[in-house]
Amino acid sequence: MDKTMFFRILDSEMELATGCTEPGAIALTGAYAGRELAKLGDSICRMEVKASTNIIKNAMAAGIPGTKYTGIPYAAAIGACAAKPEKLLEVINGVSQDVYQAAEVLVESGKVKVDLAKVPQKLYIDITVYGAAHTARAVIADLHTNLVLLEADGAEVFRAEAGAGAESAGAAVAPEQIAAFLTIRKIYDFCDKELDPAKDPIDIIREAVRVNSNICDEGLKKEYGLAIGHNLERNCREGVMTRDMTMNSMIITTAGADARMAGAPFSVVANSGSGNQGITTTMPVVALARWRDIPEEKMLRAVTLSNLVAIRIKSKFGRLSAMCGASVAGTGAACGITYLLGGGYDEICHAIQNMVGDVTGMLCDGAKADCALKISSCTNAAFQAAFMAMRGVRVQSTDGIVETDVEKTIDNFATLGNQGSGPMDAAILQMMLNKEKEG
Repeated sequence: MDKTMFFRILDSEMELATGCTEPGAIALTGAYAGRELAKLGDSICRMEVKASTNIIKNAMAAGIPGTKYTGIPYAAAIGACAAKPEKLLEVINGVSQDVYQAAEVLVESGKVKVDLAKVPQKLYIDITVYGAAHTARAVIADLHTNLVLLEADGAEVFRAEAGAGAESAGAAVAPEQIAAFLTIRKIYDFCDKELDPAKDPIDIIREAVRVNSNICDEGLKKEYGLAIGHNLERNCREGVMTRDMTMNSMIITTAGADARMAGAPFSVVANSGSGNQGITTTMPVVALARWRDIPEEKMLRAVTLSNLVAIRIKSKFGRLSAMCGASVAGTGAACGITYLLGGGYDEICHAIQNMVGDVTGMLCDGAKADCALKISSCTNAAFQAAFMAMRGVRVQSTDGIVETDVEKTIDNFATLGNQGSGPMDAAILQMMLNKEKEG
């Protein structure tokens, strides 16, 4: 077995990010453009932002960490004024008050214009910054950190070759490669038999456990957003609910999403370009391991399994979709939970079938506070799917889009997300924009 490829995939698809990854990608695009304008000796007077439907939908209401701000104009302006693209999805970390003030002046004076980019890509951000005498432009596409074009005064500074980009020089593995390499069988055999957590290079998994635990702890300290995790805990204290193994994982996981979507200044380790997916693939598994005092080695195997299953599914979905990524991440979590409960390959396949039979169809209507509510539902569903699987119960191939072969079930799941995404995304965005106009 090619163990190296597994580590490459993990390092490619899991990365540190601060805040929601769509505003983060907008800030990063702005940072590339802002840095290029600064090289020309000019400062920003105004900005134009063009973005795909999915980006606009997911960035409209997301909080920007460490600030009172939300939305696309502020994300773009902060990134451009900071002008530090080398920080990638942590571009807004450590930003000074001067940067915030400069960004606020730009936005509040109406100098940041946002339009829909009519492009085929689901992930596309095009930002042009205008100075007194010069202009600079940056484009990110397909992946959240994938710079494909950089211009200064209309002249190309950088253009990625077809199928390449800034990420291709690093550890990135193309989705097509991931889909061709990963199967549930291979993932299970790797995590259960081949992986040596003590010796193998899974630093990103250890970082996911540490960093994502930190933001979950933060989410329980304060009432962020809708405070779903905080209030679930309160319900248990007041005797309205019982804090059992499942509820404990729901509380912890959801609290992290509460904090993240409200803009808490904490990094997360994302999965497949989403911080919420990173929290959801990791924290239900970690919470269960700690609840049952399961050894760290087995916990790390289970967390790796969970993340790889989610990566496998997302390689067919693409980065952004009209279907909620929590359903994909929750499916990964169901596999990790099943593994910790003593399940083998067959039970893990059953867990996937059960999740697809349950949460398929959950819509993504943008990144916002109630993402935490969807994550609580998917975490609960993950435990139910795992418990059913451990009893040998699974959704049958006669039902819905579930097939006998788990790989075909995943393909159906992805096909539904892909073929249905275009019209559904457009409809959701129109509803969101109309609502904003009415307000």
